[in-house]
Amino acid sequence: MSTQNETSLSGFNEGDLQRLVEFAQLVTSAQDAMNDDIVNRLASTFSEGINMLDRLTRNEGLLHLLREMDRPENQAFLVCLSNAFTEVSRDLATTPPKGGGIGCLLKLLSDPGVQEGMRLFAMVASRMSDGLRELHRKGLGS
Repeated sequence: MSTQNETSLSGFNEGDLQRLVEFAQLVTSAQDAMNDDIVNRLASTFSEGINMLDRLTRNEGLLHLLREMDRPENQAFLVCLSNAFTEVSRDLATTPPKGGGIGCLLKLLSDPGVQEGMRLFAMVASRMSDGLRELHRKGLGS
């Protein structure tokens, strides 16, 4: 006659039992390695992470920005921007500084790439300014 324990264990094979033993040994080792300082740091880090996640998910502006960043054209823009940062970083590190003065500034301003960059920043600033005016005209709560 078999007992209830024997019947319930008959569904396990030796490999399953070995894995359970190894898992138990892993948990025991982790418990042994944990001291009060590590536990306190982990608890503090976890708590701060949860607080930050809560603040981020309540920030409507950030959530809107993240939704906008999902758009393919904005992703392409970010790729171009990050590539530009990489290229500029290399250029600045490998070329000597240019001479100063108004002549050098005028030469820089006559570069079509510089003009296009200034146009880009001017357009972003203009759209942002329009958006802020509209936001304050309607009110922040709307």
